[in-house]
Amino acid sequence: MNEDLRTSLPKAAMDQIPTPGEDAVSITGLVKKKGRVCGYQLSDDRIVSREEGVALAKAGGIKGVGVAHKKDTEYLKSIPDDSEDNNLSALPTVRTDAF
Repeated sequence: MNEDLRTSLPKAAMDQIPTPGEDAVSITGLVKKKGRVCGYQLSDDRIVSREEGVALAKAGGIKGVGVAHKKDTEYLKSIPDDSEDNNLSALPTVRTDAF
């Protein structure tokens, strides 16, 4: 598949791709409840809810993600690149008891 098409189609499915600030953190783990992502562990060791993560990303505080939605729920998605290792789905589950 054409490289531009491989990355442009997933990006088009996102509602917003915020520009990260200089001090933006990355997501290092997922917080899940009953198998569903309900929060994120950040590279500065903070744990934030899904809603807090979306708000932080929109404000430029998280790098490498875009904002998408399903019905009325906003969530974060990895911005496509050449690496599978940094996809959110490849990250470990770090907690299951929060939120």
